[in-house]
Amino acid sequence: MIDRYSWYELVGIYAGMALFLFFVLAPFIEGFLVSLKPLGLLFSTPYSFLPVNGSFDAYFTMWQSVPALGMHIFNSFFISSVVTLIVVIIVVPASYAFARFQFPGNGLMLAGFLAVNMFSGAVLLIPLFRLMRTLGLLNTYWAMIVPGAAFLIPSSIFLLRTYMMRIPKELDEAAWVDGASRLYTLRRVILPLAMPGIVVVAIMTFIGAYAQQFIFALTFNSKTEFMPLPVGLFAFFGKQEVVWNELMAASFVGILPVMIVIIFLQRYLVAGLTAGAVKQ
Repeated sequence: MIDRYSWYELVGIYAGMALFLFFVLAPFIEGFLVSLKPLGLLFSTPYSFLPVNGSFDAYFTMWQSVPALGMHIFNSFFISSVVTLIVVIIVVPASYAFARFQFPGNGLMLAGFLAVNMFSGAVLLIPLFRLMRTLGLLNTYWAMIVPGAAFLIPSSIFLLRTYMMRIPKELDEAAWVDGASRLYTLRRVILPLAMPGIVVVAIMTFIGAYAQQFIFALTFNSKTEFMPLPVGLFAFFGKQEVVWNELMAASFVGILPVMIVIIFLQRYLVAGLTAGAVKQ
């Protein structure tokens, strides 16, 4: 199709794509360049976009500024992984049930899930704090895992339910004719076909869990050994100044686990996002 465009149309298409990518990537590029600049030159006049006397010193000194930074990164990765595992285990059978069964309260429950997504975590901090205290989960990993999973399950059900609805029901019926149970059908027939959608849900959940830990950690946790990365990044904000170059360096190091997960699962992510785009 693209060969049918004239040269000036192709120039316009690629120019538009380049402009879009510039606005998307500009904050990341600027953040990386800030991490290479000496702190004393960050606010020099005139402002220099490219680093003058740039170096990777901030990537080494940040570990001395926040000694527990490595532990914070591990905590974020661990919490996000557990949240993702819990969400996937709960969401897969729930999405299958909502996609295949018509039961009383089906629409009401889906509306309830949608309503939950409308509430910010900050609105429910006090009742969540009381709940965590009653359950004895304060100052533990579970104080961030439980509410993190609870807030991500509704949107994940909506996403995976839509994907499972595209899988023909005739496959279920064929399995039932052969004597398969509902659970066997889900495990051996539906799950292999729904794997791209499950991977998309897992990636979105992991990213969401990685990003939403700050407010839960500050409210439900007071022990450094359980603090996730966002709290560790907050340590670069001093009383007198913000160590911007080390903060940017720590941010880029901190997002490496997410980037590695996305790179390894990119094939499944693209397959899941484009499923249903072409009529079979």
